[in-house]
Amino acid sequence: MLRTIDIEVLLSCAYAVFLVLVAFSLELAGRYSHHRSKQVRLSGFRYHRQLDLWECPTGQHLWPVASNSSRRVYRYRARAHVCNACSIKDLCTSSDQGRELEHNPNSWLESEVQRFHRGISLSILVLAASLLIFEMVRHQRPIDLLALSGCLGAVAVLTTRLFAAYFARRIGR
Repeated sequence: MLRTIDIEVLLSCAYAVFLVLVAFSLELAGRYSHHRSKQVRLSGFRYHRQLDLWECPTGQHLWPVASNSSRRVYRYRARAHVCNACSIKDLCTSSDQGRELEHNPNSWLESEVQRFHRGISLSILVLAASLLIFEMVRHQRPIDLLALSGCLGAVAVLTTRLFAAYFARRIGR
């Protein structure tokens, strides 16, 4: 059966699968990158949800000072006199106003960084789908169309799911 499918069709399907793997890898890389940057930015700090405050590595508290509820971003700051007298201030902050943290309780899936990575992944999946559609126009034999349709169906399902997730936040879900 494989011998009757045009080699160009097989190569197109293989390339589409490769593009799907690249898009998936970008999703994973973006998620990992976001997680690592968050760990570095908040290294040594602990959030106490029940008290709505952050605790620094020396045990001092950072209190809520501002919020943007539409973006769900909250700023916390330690008292200036506490930070200025701290023995590790030079390692923590250069501000004379006290160490400040921005906290966004949204998961990575709702962040702007995620939207950027997901947009690139979507572009790659659209490229894969376009390639398969182009090949369907060029190769009209039923066996070739069946192989291309199967690949296109898989790419379409993944693209639809990513597309829905990409626009879910914009629509207000």
